Amino acid sequence: MSALIAFASGLIFGIGLIASGMTDPAKIQNFLDLAGAWDPSLVLVMGGAIAVAVVGFTVARRRTRSWTGEAMELPDLQAIDRRLVGGGVLFGIGWGIGGFCPGSALVALARGWWPAALFVAAMLAGMAIHDRWLAAR
Repeated sequence: MSALIAFASGLIFGIGLIASGMTDPAKIQNFLDLAGAWDPSLVLVMGGAIAVAVVGFTVARRRTRSWTGEAMELPDLQAIDRRLVGGGVLFGIGWGIGGFCPGSALVALARGWWPAALFVAAMLAGMAIHDRWLAAR
């Protein structure tokens, strides 16, 4: 059952990214281009996502078990440290250069848009480097 819920959630998320145009790197880059052809539509998409997340986290905090019966494991870290800021900076640089975040890159790749493969490959390489770096520490 949990695999079905995960699949349905991912499918809905992917359809939302496609419907909002967020799998198009040009749309993301236009949002980040404040001095040029600025496209504010990403603000509306982010606002909608934040609204859904607030409702979801509010409900989740009141529960001890998920809908599938598994224990709820919500993050409890609230500190802003170098790792968080550094990760955010790296994410922002990759997002600005590539025009993708991880979700939109995977959706674009699944749709057969092969330039997304380069971004996904770089993303996976970065994840592997991060894991090795953490293991070495």
